[in-house]
Amino acid sequence: METLLKCPICSSTNLESVMQIPDHFLTNEIFSISKCLQCGFLFTNPKPLKTDIPKYYQSEDYLSHKLKKLNILSTVYYFARNYSLSKKHSIITKQKTTGSILDIGSGTSEFLSYMKKRGWEAVGIEPLEYPREFAKQKYSLDIYPDFDFDNKNDTTFDVITLWHVLEHVEDLNLYMQKISKLLKNDGLLVIALPNHESWDAKKFGTFWAAWDVPRHLYHFSQTTFHLLLKKYNFDLISTVPLKMDSYYISFLSQKYKSGSSSFFKTIIKGFLSNRDAKKSENNYSSLIYLSKKKKSI
Repeated sequence: METLLKCPICSSTNLESVMQIPDHFLTNEIFSISKCLQCGFLFTNPKPLKTDIPKYYQSEDYLSHKLKKLNILSTVYYFARNYSLSKKHSIITKQKTTGSILDIGSGTSEFLSYMKKRGWEAVGIEPLEYPREFAKQKYSLDIYPDFDFDNKNDTTFDVITLWHVLEHVEDLNLYMQKISKLLKNDGLLVIALPNHESWDAKKFGTFWAAWDVPRHLYHFSQTTFHLLLKKYNFDLISTVPLKMDSYYISFLSQKYKSGSSSFFKTIIKGFLSNRDAKKSENNYSSLIYLSKKKKSI
């Protein structure tokens, strides 16, 4: 395990352990959440070493890389994912009608395939080999294991997307530096993240599925993510809710808390979370942040 002595966002050493959360998904190990008392950022601390992280993803139920439906949970997941493809396309094309797009953490690349069919030059980064090869073979996409292609000085993109990926990356600041380098000066950065200030997060507490320790290393609120954008000279242009996420997260959280899931309770809690967010500062279960680089003076 590696203990962080400084806040990843503001570098303050004024840290406090505030929560102990089990890995409900896989191992039942307990992980600590540290809070930066300077800026309020939450992060998993200590975190697993880079060599140990892969074992926390080794499950047949890890849905973001599954290639087939097995049960009601995966059916719900795939329905929500397929529904969201057109919404993601719409959100992006309101800002950029066409061009080149890089999706970081592209998985099996259904999103990139969707964009490619609509005229976009689509490229992905996916560290896991089997979804990467699946995407190459099924969709004929260029998918890289990491940022190795950025050695070409002329490689830049009109749009860079990370759909529930930034919370997983080993080195938050390195990723933001790479992203800034690869995005065109007038480019669009689109990042989707869980929001630990949502109604469902408060309702389920340590059972909230989107803590997802230790796979989620960073835990953002709207405020702390704005601080990260500011640190790397990005201007936030809009925030869009992912309303379907409240239902999916509530489904998992209820299962973790009670040992069984209820479709009726999932619908009620998802609805209550979205209703609360509509009334209280846009604190939906998950949010999409759209930003652009600040123009140089």
